[in-house]
Amino acid sequence: MSVMQRIQSAVEAHPIVLFMKGTPEYPMCGFSSRAVETLRAAGLDDAQLHVVNVLEDPDVRANLPRFSNWPTFPQLFIHGELIGGCDITVELHESGELARMVAEVRSA
Repeated sequence: MSVMQRIQSAVEAHPIVLFMKGTPEYPMCGFSSRAVETLRAAGLDDAQLHVVNVLEDPDVRANLPRFSNWPTFPQLFIHGELIGGCDITVELHESGELARMVAEVRSA
């Protein structure tokens, strides 16, 4: 399976996917840490979050920006759609939209 197919499979197989540097327990950059904190604040628990640590998979790290057309990490996908990075995740949380999106996933 190619790296692009592996990325596509992860995005399709899980309602919420965060491609980040590190893990929720041990984030390896401030933006990834903030994205996880924001998702938790929006009501998501770690069991509902599928995380791909891009530092453990150099092929995913190199190819995800081409897959998503988004240059930076972290990258949040909900229901197969790229939501964005840390700044957009925080903005959605501040507007209440992220909590609505999380609630939809939790009730599905």
